[in-house]
Amino acid sequence: LELVHRLDRETSGILLVAKKRSALTHLQDQFRERETGKTYLALVIGEWPANKKVIDTPLRKYLLPDGERRVRATTADDAEGMRSVSLVKVQKALPARHGLGLPAMTLLEVTIKTGRTHQIRVHLASSGHPIVGDEKYGDFDLNKRLVKHGLKRMFLHAWRLQFNKPQSGERVQLGAELQDELADFVGTAEKKKKKS
Repeated sequence: LELVHRLDRETSGILLVAKKRSALTHLQDQFRERETGKTYLALVIGEWPANKKVIDTPLRKYLLPDGERRVRATTADDAEGMRSVSLVKVQKALPARHGLGLPAMTLLEVTIKTGRTHQIRVHLASSGHPIVGDEKYGDFDLNKRLVKHGLKRMFLHAWRLQFNKPQSGERVQLGAELQDELADFVGTAEKKKKKS
């Protein structure tokens, strides 16, 4: 068994594994040629503007002094920047819960057209709406408060994956529901919204 693609350690959801070498190379070609469809669910801080549907911002890798790899948004004229495109759709808005010290949040469906390292995390953070629980690019003070409200990890989930079967060419769509911890956090926020 071999991994066809990777997810960040903190990301839950669908991970494709190939049983045969021939299937692995065929599927990896699809990922490289952008023939797959990958959609994630991400809960971000703030109210995402409904009219912001495309993020077409180049990304550039760099190293911190301790050698840790990071990524940042850059400009089109940056020779080391890699074109990166994410499509964003609002799935659900969660209101601020001032009594709990929590801001408004938005659950987004993010479809990536390119597969850059930390692409979704950096695109959303550089748009002013970091993913809740993100320890690299997020709001560190809020992340600490979220732990007390049951969210102990980054809210990024590989939700849907589309690809062509290596042998038949048939289009397949897989889906993975949110893990309980993430679904419970969104459900709790909705229940509190209905009570107020």
